[in-house]
Amino acid sequence: MRIATWNVNSLKARMAKVEEWLSYAAPDVLCMQETKLADGAFPAMAFAALGYESAHHGNGRWNGVAILSRVGLENPRSGFVGEELGAIEECRLLTASCGGVEVTSVYVPNGREVGSEHYDRKLEWLDHLQQDLVTHCAPEGSMAICGDFNVAPEDRDVYDISKFAGATHVSPEERERFKALQSFGLEDAFRLVYPDADQLFSWWDYRAGDFHKHRGMRIDHILVTRPLASRVTYALIDREARKGMGGERPPSDHAPMLVDVAIGPASA
Repeated sequence: MRIATWNVNSLKARMAKVEEWLSYAAPDVLCMQETKLADGAFPAMAFAALGYESAHHGNGRWNGVAILSRVGLENPRSGFVGEELGAIEECRLLTASCGGVEVTSVYVPNGREVGSEHYDRKLEWLDHLQQDLVTHCAPEGSMAICGDFNVAPEDRDVYDISKFAGATHVSPEERERFKALQSFGLEDAFRLVYPDADQLFSWWDYRAGDFHKHRGMRIDHILVTRPLASRVTYALIDREARKGMGGERPPSDHAPMLVDVAIGPASA
């Protein structure tokens, strides 16, 4: 099963690129973030024509998450468990069962600036995600949490850590929350394939030619439970999809990431 994640930074603006990418990358499951669409405006029929069932959670202003699947999509559910958490969730979390794997598309708040109310909300959001896992999920099951976490887990996940002193995405508090998610029983699928590599990024700022100068961050992740981790065979950040799309609209500032997981009887 090929599982992918992509912050598309407005699906309306990137729809042609997403359709093109689906045709050649052929993921079985694609989690998207920052669709910026209301549920009623989501192009479900267009994706159905490509062979994908879909679920979407969005309010039409910001954020918005989606799951596409060509291996079945059952029991879609949005947000944290408990209606009282709806205000903080902000259309950033969507889960569905796809081909026997519990898949979650997640878009963690940016945080903006360390010490700001936005940063505090980001830490609170990550705490709720952790609590949601502990209370309602089983680490021995087949589960993948995919998306834009807005956290670079290690110094090697940014192009130059000295340029990020005091900044979000790399602060100890954010990294602690990311490690807490892993302590539940999740592994970084990309690092299973590239355990020693650095300078492998999934996001580049639009400004100052950062993409071409390779000044980026790895903030998009696919976290999998151990039953899936033992079956990960391949991983890729598709820089080609970040290079441009022609016309007047630039590409998303994120590249799609994918992992392949061998589904079937475990090897001896």
